[in-house]
Amino acid sequence: MNHYDYLIVGSGLFGATFAHLATKQGKKCLVIDKRSHLGGNIYCENIEGINVHKYGAHIFHTSNKQVWDFVNSIVEFNRYTNSPIANYKGKLYNLPFNMNTFCQMWNVFTPIEAIAKIEEQKAEVIKEMKKAGITEPRNLEEQAQVLIGKDIYERLIKGYTEKQWGRKCKDLPPFIIKRLPIRLVFDNNYFNDKYQGIPIGGYNKLIEGLLKGIETKTNIDFFNDREYWKSIASKIVFTGKIDEYYNYCLGKLEYRTVSFKQEIHDCPNYQGNAVVNYTDYEVPYTRIIEHKHFEMFGEEIEKCPKTVISKEYSTECENGLEPYYPINNEQNSSLAEQYRALGATEKNVIFGGRLAEYKYYDMAPIVEQVLNRTFF
Repeated sequence: MNHYDYLIVGSGLFGATFAHLATKQGKKCLVIDKRSHLGGNIYCENIEGINVHKYGAHIFHTSNKQVWDFVNSIVEFNRYTNSPIANYKGKLYNLPFNMNTFCQMWNVFTPIEAIAKIEEQKAEVIKEMKKAGITEPRNLEEQAQVLIGKDIYERLIKGYTEKQWGRKCKDLPPFIIKRLPIRLVFDNNYFNDKYQGIPIGGYNKLIEGLLKGIETKTNIDFFNDREYWKSIASKIVFTGKIDEYYNYCLGKLEYRTVSFKQEIHDCPNYQGNAVVNYTDYEVPYTRIIEHKHFEMFGEEIEKCPKTVISKEYSTECENGLEPYYPINNEQNSSLAEQYRALGATEKNVIFGGRLAEYKYYDMAPIVEQVLNRTFF
């Protein structure tokens, strides 16, 4: 029987990065994944010559040069800049909230005019709350309006958020939106980070590079024979659901998931942008992703005669569905803390990633965490 230093359960970004760095330290690793492919949620399928983000749009962004240099040492990244658009009842608005948005919303043209309009709207909301005897926002709806006013909340936040969470904004806690960045410049770059892009050739190139020379097995469910898998390695790196690892002994954590309806269109350009959010509640999907715009620019778009879009739907994560996001309410946060306390007692198990830590992570912080934590 082969004996490994690390059995890594899950081949997403945490697991693959861990395996790569451990192997460089001379450790023997085995990576297993219950899916039929490697890469977790950043896996891409090539359809009509287009790298389709099978589990939703992923844009790598960071201000950490160490992280950026590390991923670019595996595969070169392109110059993609995330500039989503919001469609509210047939009207388009630029995101994030910037001078283009304010011009489209209120026909204002200078930062001074925009600030005045926002402050006017915020003051109206606060006045209404005080009149009702409310001193602090009690829910997400009040919190968002205190931060940005009624117009932007109702057109660009309310419907999208309610679809994403499956709950009315009045029933969501205020801490979900701690701040809403307002940019008083005509700049549609969604991220403030110094570096952003997509791996040239898709995210599979990144995962393949990280796992080069490392033994991997797909279609393997750790829980079908966990005692066997535990017996073949000195330590386990677990990236799945922490509550499942402990057989839900304290109760089940709640998750949101997303599903996709994929369409192939006989035209080179469907919507002219990688991501268009649909922010009115009546449209059932949260956004449409047109995948070619992540990697094709200029004449490349027209040279590829077809395009692939994905309509994204947000739902509760029921049995059999893949969990995506933790639901950060008081009940789940308390339960997750109890599971983390259990995890902290383990000497030979490392929990890492969104599901194992029950925390929302972008990709770069995952890589940064593995680079900077003392594992080996």
